[in-house]
Amino acid sequence: MKVRPNVKWRTWSTKKKVGSILIGIALIAYYFCLPQTLFEKPYSTVIESKDHQLLAAQIASDGQWRFPAMDQVPEKFETCIIAYEDEYFQYHWGFNPVSIVKAFASNLSAKKVKRGGSTLTQQTIRLARDGKKRTYFEKIIELIQATRLEFKYSKKSIVSLYASHAPFGGNVVGLDVAAWRYFGTSPEQLSWAECATLAVLPNAPRLIYPGKNQEILLQKRNALLKKLLDRGRIDQSTYALALSEPLPQKPHELPQIAPHLLQYIAKTNKEERLTTTVDYAVQQRANAIVKNYYLHYKQAEVYNIAALIVDVENRDVIAYIGNSPTTVAHQKDVDIIQASRSTGSILKPFLYAAMLDDASLLPHQLVADIPVVISGYKPANFSNSYEGAVTANEALSRSLNIPFVLLLQQYGVYRFYDNLQQLKLSSINKYPDHYGLSLILGGAESSLWQLTRAYAGMVGTVHYYNKEQAYRTEEMQELNWKAGIASSFGETSKEKTIWGAGAIYNTFEALTKVNRPEGDEAWQYYDSALKIAWKTGTSFGGRDAWAIGVNKKYVVSVWVGNATGEGRPSISGVRMAGPILFDLFKLLPKQKEMPIPLNDLEEVAVCTSSGYLAGPTCPQTKMNLIPYRAKKTALCPYHKLVHLDASLQYQVNSQCEDIEQIRPTPWFILPPTMAYFYRKSHSDYQDLPPFRGDCITQDQLKKIEFIYPKHGDHIYLTKNFYSEVQPFIAKASASSANKALFWYLNEQYIGTTSQFHETAIHGKLGVNYLTIADEQGHTQTIEFYLEQQD
Repeated sequence: MKVRPNVKWRTWSTKKKVGSILIGIALIAYYFCLPQTLFEKPYSTVIESKDHQLLAAQIASDGQWRFPAMDQVPEKFETCIIAYEDEYFQYHWGFNPVSIVKAFASNLSAKKVKRGGSTLTQQTIRLARDGKKRTYFEKIIELIQATRLEFKYSKKSIVSLYASHAPFGGNVVGLDVAAWRYFGTSPEQLSWAECATLAVLPNAPRLIYPGKNQEILLQKRNALLKKLLDRGRIDQSTYALALSEPLPQKPHELPQIAPHLLQYIAKTNKEERLTTTVDYAVQQRANAIVKNYYLHYKQAEVYNIAALIVDVENRDVIAYIGNSPTTVAHQKDVDIIQASRSTGSILKPFLYAAMLDDASLLPHQLVADIPVVISGYKPANFSNSYEGAVTANEALSRSLNIPFVLLLQQYGVYRFYDNLQQLKLSSINKYPDHYGLSLILGGAESSLWQLTRAYAGMVGTVHYYNKEQAYRTEEMQELNWKAGIASSFGETSKEKTIWGAGAIYNTFEALTKVNRPEGDEAWQYYDSALKIAWKTGTSFGGRDAWAIGVNKKYVVSVWVGNATGEGRPSISGVRMAGPILFDLFKLLPKQKEMPIPLNDLEEVAVCTSSGYLAGPTCPQTKMNLIPYRAKKTALCPYHKLVHLDASLQYQVNSQCEDIEQIRPTPWFILPPTMAYFYRKSHSDYQDLPPFRGDCITQDQLKKIEFIYPKHGDHIYLTKNFYSEVQPFIAKASASSANKALFWYLNEQYIGTTSQFHETAIHGKLGVNYLTIADEQGHTQTIEFYLEQQD
């Protein structure tokens, strides 16, 4: 006999399971009924200073001023908005049944929507569901989501969400923007009257837009203030003062203190609110300085200025001025800090440091400053004059072109190009042969940002070495604009990153000797003066004026010119960028002098006249601090021991003078071309005495001469496969195999030869003059004619 199951029990159990499942589904649906991202609207991009003051803002992509949501609402506004919109906000869980019933009854009797019963939480949900129709069904959805919102967020967070997304009239969305647009201040600085005004705006933003319907706005504001007084939120005196405050009128412009930094940041951090490293006070005062110079320079049709201030220790950007307050016609929106411009002479300190570190140059070593033509390239100094020879540090401080072209030729364009890549000057990215020797005179382009980063890396190298007697593997660190970000400089290493601290220090010491702008020439005589190492640059055609200065803690860089690329004769790094640089340095805390990296320097004897390491024939020496590696440089080549007679007036030898009467005498002798220009500015320079008449030998009577071409020759130039005109090879002979010959084409120095006297000649069509000279001053000049084959 079969036992029938208990159908009643089975039915009850099934219903229980179904009910549990439905409840579970309902709970899950309730949990997920609130979108993961509540607001999908686009936001403005906003940047603040390091002390959280508004620097600049960019309007959202939908044309609304809508800042990213606030973390916290000021207490005054929170009190006002709760008192006006939802008095029981702190006590309900998303909706207020009493308010809903009252609103329903009132609207039913009036047969129209007369009052609302929504809480602040419900209004927040409504703002998030923008565009939904206001039906009873939608109201139910809002109510459900409001209760879910209460479970997910705190009361203060809900107020913040509402305040950040509520409409305040026109294209102003959110309390943060409204405070700036209507009262020109941050929300934290709003008064009770201002908070009350803003609290009543979201209720009917189109009706009571500031500047219109003033009586309605005033009545609503004052009614709210009276409510605050009645509930003990404000006292009588505060109430009276608040009533006397005027209403907002014409909207204020949002602060745009660092608009180009905002533009730069928005490329990678769009729709965010970011705290930068910018010092608000320094940025404001720097803006004023740049504006004053702009008003002055525009009279000379120079319209654009850019400036950057960086803290070397952490590479933080302290001030960022991407352009002057010029006009749209003069490219006011161009961020020149990030634009590539011709470098002028601003790269010279890098070559100087490289050669000091490479032991191929000493700070006081004489370098040639003479007319040269190198493979058709004819550099010239800014002054179009020559001094024959100048010390390397003077060539740097005076920014002489020819010495640095010759130094680059000696060091090598390819090696220097590699150095620039190590400095992360990425905009110098063409093949080295594209630039050639013009690389050191502005043949390349770089940006103020990249150059400032490179100079900051050099200062950082010295700074860290003085503390740790070591280097960092990532010293050439990117500049940082974001607050709270610690730059990573890599690991500590005994190996230098690019150049040693001693070479960099010597470079900066030379740059402290650069002539200051007018009015500050005697700076070194004042205790209060700023000791700054700085370098200027002016590109060809007066298109760009640069000035970059450093001290122990800061790098300040300035660019002046026209963003359109138009040159002006008045543009000069010293005259136009220099004064701005020093005015900007005055905004910064005064720093002690940069400490000397003594462990990477040593004191050695150098020739007083030549600056080379002292050899046995140097009559006078002085002590200089140079990098350790510089001991490998050559001994002085310009001091030679000559044999003079007892009167010291003539050269003699053992064939014409008794050995006892010969006076071996050290003599400072420069090569003929250098000596020719050097003696013009050095009256104490003495030419080598002539041989006494009875001491001249047949070898000394022999003249230097040309092998090819001969005087009066006509030479036909050929072309290569690419139709390029080719030079011809000139040859000469000298009486001594080891004698050096100095070559000149049309009175311009083109090179020196020894042993094999052959050189390529790039002349002009027609008449040319070729000259050779030896170290004793013998010369030979011929005339020849160049013609081109068809």
